[in-house]
Amino acid sequence: MSRLPTPATIDEAPLASRPMLRAATERFGRVPNMVRLLSVSPVALQGYLALLTALDGGTLGAQMSERIELAAAEANGCQYCLSLHTDRARSRTGLDDAEITANRSGASTDPRAEAAVRFAAKLCRTQGVVGDDDLGALKFAGYDDGQIVEIVLHVGLSILTSYLNKVGDTDIDFPTIKTRRFNHKENCHGYDHKV
Repeated sequence: MSRLPTPATIDEAPLASRPMLRAATERFGRVPNMVRLLSVSPVALQGYLALLTALDGGTLGAQMSERIELAAAEANGCQYCLSLHTDRARSRTGLDDAEITANRSGASTDPRAEAAVRFAAKLCRTQGVVGDDDLGALKFAGYDDGQIVEIVLHVGLSILTSYLNKVGDTDIDFPTIKTRRFNHKENCHGYDHKV
């Protein structure tokens, strides 16, 4: 059960959030629990949706975006994010189970995508500390400076949502995918609240 109040319906959300939640319904096909949790702060919801929409207009494409999100969700240990992005990777972009498994491990079955996914996972593990060789590998794989910035922003968005879902203990409303990072005996979301 979520530790922060999550509006059960659009009409229970703050008035300023309701139009954004209606737009989110069009985007996601429904309003995911994480988005409903964000709606308790209209400004937080607006910021999240604005960055998400802006990144949709980037040059990486939907498959690459989901690959990055899968790598970051696993590296961040967020079961909600991993469950959501596994569902979206399958239904929205058609990534297969082999690719999803590789992405969760910071790899890819596609050589070009591998460089970006590896970089995304490393960003999470090192809190953004990377070397010239890491950037060189991305450039060698054909990513330009703008795409490198987009990768960093996708990872940053994933960190933001991971933290929100851990703080809120957001109820998972997608088929649950367990992260490998934590001992799942602690609780269903893979982290211990007795910190």
